[in-house]
Amino acid sequence: MGKYRKKPVVIEAVQFTGSNAFEVWAFMGRLDLIDNMDLHNTDHPVIRTLEGTMNTSPGDWIIKGIAGEFYPCKPDIFAKTYEPVDDAAKFVGKHE
Repeated sequence: MGKYRKKPVVIEAVQFTGSNAFEVWAFMGRLDLIDNMDLHNTDHPVIRTLEGTMNTSPGDWIIKGIAGEFYPCKPDIFAKTYEPVDDAAKFVGKHE
């Protein structure tokens, strides 16, 4: 038994507002992972994840994982786990 720290990973995510389901679908780009595509823009996306089908609620973040998978994350957990990345930080230490 030991202690472990999560490796730093940069993820992509979009927050579902309750009225941007089409933005969520476009972000995912994997229409095969969405079970309720025929619903209106204000409906809750239902996403097929590696752990099974998950409903989303307004405020949830839709995260693209490191293996290209997608899953929803509650806003309080997202805020405790992730912070914005400054795009300039990606280039620190890189020279043209």
